[in-house]
Amino acid sequence: MEANGARCNARPCCVLLETMMPLPVRALGCAALLIALGTGACAPMKTHQGYVIDKELVDAIQPGIDNRDSVLQTLGRPTLTSQFAEGEWYYVSRDSSNLGFQTLKPADQTTLRIRFDAAGNVATVDRMGKEMIASIDPYGKTTPTLGHKRSFFSDLFGNIGTVGAPGTGGGGAPGGGQ
Repeated sequence: MEANGARCNARPCCVLLETMMPLPVRALGCAALLIALGTGACAPMKTHQGYVIDKELVDAIQPGIDNRDSVLQTLGRPTLTSQFAEGEWYYVSRDSSNLGFQTLKPADQTTLRIRFDAAGNVATVDRMGKEMIASIDPYGKTTPTLGHKRSFFSDLFGNIGTVGAPGTGGGGAPGGGQ
């Protein structure tokens, strides 16, 4: 009820907020809420890619005892096989993280390489870490080539005067070259 006896048309929650919090306190509360939501987007995101390595299963693979079939049953299919050495299997596991909109950066990587001999038995089991990651930095958006560098105008005007020149096979009657 207002002082003159008329009812307030506002909803009860609005009246409650107006009477409980003055305007600067509400503005400060809204600003704090926006800051909290905004900084929540900057939380680091962690991802896992590749094979999930189980240390006990990897330790169970013994050189000279296991073969391709037993490794396949124990660890499953490899992440990739070597294209150059016939008997190498690789199991790759990578943990990456990024902050906000940055690109993913590898935090940890484990590469398990299993080499087989000619008979198909395990020869070696090697573990490699993050230090084996190769950083490739491509040069620009184009690949440089050897030879004459042509510009736009040389491509556009380069053939002027070469049409029908002697020795190019373009002379004579149409369709025959005679």
